Amino acid sequence: MPPAITFDLVKKDAKTHARRGVVHTPHGDIQTPIFMPVGTQATVKAMTPRELDEVGAQIILSNTYHLHLRPGEELIREAGGLHRFMSWNKPILTDSGGFQVFSLSGLRKIKEEGVNFQSHLDGSRMFIGPETSMQIQEALGSDIAMAFDVCSPYPCDHRTAKEAMERTHRWAQRCKAYHTREDQAVFGIVQGAFYEDLRIESAKVLADMDFPGYGIGGLSVGEPKPVMYGMLDAMMPYMPVNKPRYLMGVGSPDCLVEGVYRGIDMFDCVLATRVARNGTCFTDNGRLVIRNAQYARDFGPLEEGCDCYACRNFSRAYIRHLIKAGEITGGRLATIHNLRYLLRLMERIRKAIEEDRFEEFRRDFFSRYDMSRNF
Repeated sequence: MPPAITFDLVKKDAKTHARRGVVHTPHGDIQTPIFMPVGTQATVKAMTPRELDEVGAQIILSNTYHLHLRPGEELIREAGGLHRFMSWNKPILTDSGGFQVFSLSGLRKIKEEGVNFQSHLDGSRMFIGPETSMQIQEALGSDIAMAFDVCSPYPCDHRTAKEAMERTHRWAQRCKAYHTREDQAVFGIVQGAFYEDLRIESAKVLADMDFPGYGIGGLSVGEPKPVMYGMLDAMMPYMPVNKPRYLMGVGSPDCLVEGVYRGIDMFDCVLATRVARNGTCFTDNGRLVIRNAQYARDFGPLEEGCDCYACRNFSRAYIRHLIKAGEITGGRLATIHNLRYLLRLMERIRKAIEEDRFEEFRRDFFSRYDMSRNF
């Protein structure tokens, strides 16, 4: 059997580490660099699959932990798998549940076997380990499954970070050994917190395990952005060139540009949909808070030149009215815009890489982007 996931490196920018590639999956090709909308519970909040297709989504995420709790992976398997269950016929990546379990803090206890935790829904006692995570993800039937890992907090001391990293490596081996589904790939996850030596070590160890792709976890967990960029700069020379690189949980426009600059191929984050529901929108000039009074009589689009459904048909004044009135359509229109904005940004980035002008694109982007209005 050929591998479930393969990666073609189509083009490398002449002056930066930016890459243009294609990830081939059983449910279609993914043009990279790409942003992946997050559908934690088998839905991207406020969006239908048809609308996701219209904004240009090529792949979406769902979450092992949440789907294990409800409705349960066996029900989804019975329904024909996650693609059929949610009526999405393009690629799906499932997170391992490691970060969500990490986020439970006082409700969980990490051991070598795995993690004992209490459900955030009803407090019932549960367990997920590397083999359990693989079992759940195989039942879900995603195209890309993530290895179960240990995410270190920020800040943490070197010893704590090293122990978590080494356990992540052992768990990665167990995930790879247990996994059997031939139409699904497993990505390893680089850890090491905020220590360059650990990040480099983790990148080397996981590269030797020869996963078909690699996530970079444990960043964007509260650290300053320059610290995150420093970790990427340190580890990237040790990441396999011929495999996709996925920066997990990162999705503000500036971070996407800076991540691509450092050689990242894939991104995901809930930020775009989360802030949209409160009336905050992405633009090339930075954050736009549509609830603000200054937009009450602004009859222009959320962003000039945006081709999304919201910008083509509705004004800032109207969307502000909906948000202020508590109408669900307001949040839906803002969500459509934010997702289209990020996916269009990635389209522009891909074109710039193809034309060997990404450095110019990056410079122009930050000349207009107001960092004081950042996320």
